[in-house]
Amino acid sequence: MSAYREGDRTIVLIPARMSQAEEQRWVNVMLDKLAAQESKRLLGDAELTERAERLSAQYFDGRARPTSVRWVTNQNTRWGSCTPAEGSIRLSHRLKGMPEYVIDYVLLHELAHLLVPGHGPRFWRLLEAYPRTERARGYLEGVVAAERLPYLPVTREE
Repeated sequence: MSAYREGDRTIVLIPARMSQAEEQRWVNVMLDKLAAQESKRLLGDAELTERAERLSAQYFDGRARPTSVRWVTNQNTRWGSCTPAEGSIRLSHRLKGMPEYVIDYVLLHELAHLLVPGHGPRFWRLLEAYPRTERARGYLEGVVAAERLPYLPVTREE
């Protein structure tokens, strides 16, 4: 049994002889193992801050200057949050293991709040500079929709 990423897809290989219940259990086990492996390679807070600074320079001419950028584990309904008065940005740990362009989008979203509060037209114009905004938003919407399913269906390739 094994699990790996192929682009934006996750591939889990398990024996075809398993019952559906065993299959679902092992898929979950393998996904957890894959997430644990990936989290060891993922950004820490210092790297996340550097990434935010690079993104601000690239897309906002360096105008968005966070005082802190960090991962948090207490955001289960939001992908990120920002406190403009403090200049602090927090990203949900649930983003770990997602494609880099999705993490970059969430960082840019929160950086944009340092420049424009709320989600009005000026805010969305800022995010238009990032070419993968719509794709990242679609990815996150798909994750939310999948979380609402009673179970994640497993497709067998035999």
